[in-house]
Amino acid sequence: MARNDTTPEIAAAIELVLSENTKISTAIVRDSTESVAEAITVLGAANRIFVLGAGRSGLALRMLAMRLMHLGLTVHVVGEVTTPAIAKGDVLLAASGSGTTAGIIRSATTAVSVGAEIIAVTTAAASPLAELAQVTIAIPAAQKQDHGATRSAQYSGSLFEQSLLLLGDAMFFVLWKNSGATAEELWPRHANLE
Repeated sequence: MARNDTTPEIAAAIELVLSENTKISTAIVRDSTESVAEAITVLGAANRIFVLGAGRSGLALRMLAMRLMHLGLTVHVVGEVTTPAIAKGDVLLAASGSGTTAGIIRSATTAVSVGAEIIAVTTAAASPLAELAQVTIAIPAAQKQDHGATRSAQYSGSLFEQSLLLLGDAMFFVLWKNSGATAEELWPRHANLE
């Protein structure tokens, strides 16, 4: 790729990403603290936690799944060959920027049909995914195909995916501190086959 005068310098790009994430984090704290607190309560009380997201959203949720496992919770990533059936008492944490991703809606519908609870993370609080959820966390980021740069100058759904990762780490942090466990107590759960 040829470099030209419009190629952003890395420092400016990092500043942009951090600035956009700061604005989103501020909006989540201002507008969604109650939903996030409810999601943390539901996660902490679940028999088992299942996470589901497509693409980069799925990658962000896999990172949260790992941390929840470190905390001692039973966590499964939907789509893995060892993932069991979801049941009543379980919770499905599902992320979709649009809230309309077909595979995620199908899985959420199945989860609801067996009595599991749904936590939805989406940009669209009135989406089909949100309608299935007991708890919805609305992230005011651009959707994947919103190329107007009104909510984010970043490509596609990057801001949503970054916000999902930050939110997941923040929710883990609250659960960890509420557990009273030390870092040393969590450490033996880290993978030793790498």
